[in-house]
Amino acid sequence: MNWPLTTAIVILASLARCAATAPQWQFNLKNTTSGIVALESIVVSPTLALFFDRAANDPLQINGHSAWGALWDLETSTVRPIDVITDSFCGSGALLSNGSMVSIGGDPRAFAGNPAVGPNGNQGLRIFEPCASPTGEGCTLFEDPPNLHLLERRWYPSSIRVFDGSLMIVGGSHVNTPFYNTDPALSFEFFPPKEDTPRPSPFLERSLPANLFPRSFALPDGRVLIIANNQSIIYDIETNTETPLPEIPNGVRVTNPMDGSAILLPLSPPLYIPEVLVCGGSTADDRIQPENLSSQFPASAQCSRLTLTPAGIARGWEVERMLEGRIMPELVHVPNGQVLVINGGMSGFAATNNVQDRENTGTSNADHPALVPALYTPSAPLVNGTRFSNAGMPNSGIPRLYHSSVTLTPQGNFLVAGSAPNGEFVPPAPDVRFPSELRVQTLDPPFMQVPRPRILSMPKKLGFGRRVTVPISLPTSLRRPGAPVQVALMDLGFSSHAFHSSARLVFMDAIISADRKSLTFITPPNGRVYPPGPATVFLTVDDVTSEGAWVIMGSGNPPPTLE
Repeated sequence: MNWPLTTAIVILASLARCAATAPQWQFNLKNTTSGIVALESIVVSPTLALFFDRAANDPLQINGHSAWGALWDLETSTVRPIDVITDSFCGSGALLSNGSMVSIGGDPRAFAGNPAVGPNGNQGLRIFEPCASPTGEGCTLFEDPPNLHLLERRWYPSSIRVFDGSLMIVGGSHVNTPFYNTDPALSFEFFPPKEDTPRPSPFLERSLPANLFPRSFALPDGRVLIIANNQSIIYDIETNTETPLPEIPNGVRVTNPMDGSAILLPLSPPLYIPEVLVCGGSTADDRIQPENLSSQFPASAQCSRLTLTPAGIARGWEVERMLEGRIMPELVHVPNGQVLVINGGMSGFAATNNVQDRENTGTSNADHPALVPALYTPSAPLVNGTRFSNAGMPNSGIPRLYHSSVTLTPQGNFLVAGSAPNGEFVPPAPDVRFPSELRVQTLDPPFMQVPRPRILSMPKKLGFGRRVTVPISLPTSLRRPGAPVQVALMDLGFSSHAFHSSARLVFMDAIISADRKSLTFITPPNGRVYPPGPATVFLTVDDVTSEGAWVIMGSGNPPPTLE
């Protein structure tokens, strides 16, 4: 067709304006800082995220001393200190079946500048019970160190909610080891306790010395996948047995101090076949002492994917790659089933002040911050060995290296905070390249700039294997017949040290009514597919996602509860 010149110019100008104004991913820098380094973060209510740092000299104050716990208001982007007794530094945590958050493990040391810190942080148990205040006013953290503590001392452990709504706690170190795990906690335990002594683990002994923060996942049959160093097992809680799996290919190590990240890919009905994705880390030999390693050693770009069925295990790990090497990345679910990779560096290692070539990094063992996130589409074909894309992704402008965190929020965006490759709080200065980072950002998906679906109401509790109908509102732009519909049931996880403990996405079969006013979905069949406890339900129509509805999946009973 031959257009008149003036018409063609008008059409091209219109297309250019549309392209310029098409919604894009955006980093949004908040006006308020976190007050403490948010090296651990977990969403604890529809409006609040809980941050933990070390008991040090952070600027946020409480009761006359520096705070190392804080509640971040997701709606107002403001911060409120919360009192902590034991040192939560380099701990882990998760939500229980009754909605309580439990922070576990940490640092046993005192800090001269903060006399408020209690003893034995590495046996710490800190409980944040569900709090009705949307702003965090009056919300507190419960601790009773003499009477409520772990069975074993654990620094750098992992923890996950399992099929009975309790926590399984994995590995760690007895002491503040500077790099490798030289005094290891070679065991599992549970909270609430299932027995009086920890369960020894041959796997944790076998995976030394680079096995801190083991990557652990509750599988939909109730067993647990654990990845440490370049090794992995399936652990059966009920029979206390370990089944070895193939090693991660090509000598890539993925746990601290050579952190990659890992994630359980979305589970879909009817079979809920589990697959795990492990990305980044390092090919360095863990027999090399840290003083002979370098901050410039390239991070691995490898991703390894394994289907956790007999046939999948027999095939072994399938190797893909990221767009760049990353040490200390974090993999986070997106409600539409994609996976976000964010944070980390492109060279070096985790920990601080150990390796060579730190003339330009200060105490950071890592360098070359990875500032542009990317998206992984599990169902996409491999193109040049990758399923990642960073098309349209912004540059964060803020290095997020060691001790950074990220979490999906009920609002549908990603809360990004922290970074402190330092021995204590180090404020920004002209000669400090990687200070202790207090700036907070959200990474906002494109759908936050357009009219979104709304879930108008949701039961506070959802039973297993139920058909549930709820009222919704759809904007005109999403009312077309045949628009794809996804309903995701999600545990938003606990972010600590390049890993999102307990993070989970279970898709539910769903249909929108003919009048487009109600949504009907079918919940997972039992607490093995989705461990009983808090969940966030997101509705996605035509790749536009609603705000999440906060629910309890199951009875809300305290653990253990078999459902």
